[in-house]
Amino acid sequence: MVNTDAPATDLTDRTLVARLIFGNMAAQTLRAAVRLRVAELIGDGRRRAADVAAGAGAAQQPMTRLLRALAGLGLLREHGPGTFSVTPAGALLDPGHPDSVASFVRVFTEPVITRAWEHLDDSVRTGDVAFDAVFGTDFFSHLARHPELSAEFNAAMGQATGEAAAALPYAFDFGRFRSVTDVGGGDGTLLAAVLAAHPGLTGVVHDTAEGLGRAPETLRRHGVEERCSLVAGDFFRSVPEGSDLYLLKSVLHDWPDDRAAAILAHCREVLPPGGRVLIVEPVLPDIVETETGAHAADEGVTYLSDLNMLVNLGGRERTRGDFEDVCHRAGLSLTSVTPLPEAAPYSLLEAVAV
Repeated sequence: MVNTDAPATDLTDRTLVARLIFGNMAAQTLRAAVRLRVAELIGDGRRRAADVAAGAGAAQQPMTRLLRALAGLGLLREHGPGTFSVTPAGALLDPGHPDSVASFVRVFTEPVITRAWEHLDDSVRTGDVAFDAVFGTDFFSHLARHPELSAEFNAAMGQATGEAAAALPYAFDFGRFRSVTDVGGGDGTLLAAVLAAHPGLTGVVHDTAEGLGRAPETLRRHGVEERCSLVAGDFFRSVPEGSDLYLLKSVLHDWPDDRAAAILAHCREVLPPGGRVLIVEPVLPDIVETETGAHAADEGVTYLSDLNMLVNLGGRERTRGDFEDVCHRAGLSLTSVTPLPEAAPYSLLEAVAV
């Protein structure tokens, strides 16, 4: 017997759930597009699926189906049967695009990232890092054993920094300082942009030797190699002395509170009078906000990042109160939190020694 009093399911609700279910398939579609060089092969004009297939060494009919799926996702446009062009979003899949996210797509659709997600429920139950159980080591040790993956990961982190690098130099008063050390600065994308916009500054990029692999090229490309040095090391042991501003972007969220506080404590140890620590990370609200413009732009991605930290790294995304706590543990006081709307969902968190 049918219960006619039961509320009808809203079709928009079903669509939302279906879209989320198919989310992993969409990610793998992007992975295939990058691996088959779809955006590169189509280029700036229109191209037939048969030509794209030939260039990729693929069969024509399956390639047509892939291209239509990419068009359905908004990355390509089909102008006539089997003829496609690349949309502005799809162009970002081209490694040659100045704002390319091709390495980011490759890394975050790699089995090395996705396999631990199969054990999300276990991590939620236990609080343990699923990656360590699946691979028998922690994430960064695994990267160190696989140089090609490590290089791709560092390239992905540089690509993920693009929007912040464009916005940060003009969103913070760097003129108060003489030298800035980018702790965990990777290929130097962020610091190079800051130095290029502020000719009076000098800088240091501090990271592991592997992390710094592409930094000389980045600094040369921005014309700041004469004002910036590279220092390889372990920020759990120390950070370089000599700067009056220490910058950390997307570093603390990789680590649990005790280790995040340890990194900040090393910055505190070398901070001169009047020096500052500037943290660039998302700041979660105390309550999930589903109606705000910020949420609409983010669409929950920061919360997915938080779960990614849980299953793969053991870190976390944090609220303002969480940041205040880790800063306090390190002998720092958080003095301001400023959203960075041009690079949402990031905020600038400024801290001073106490």
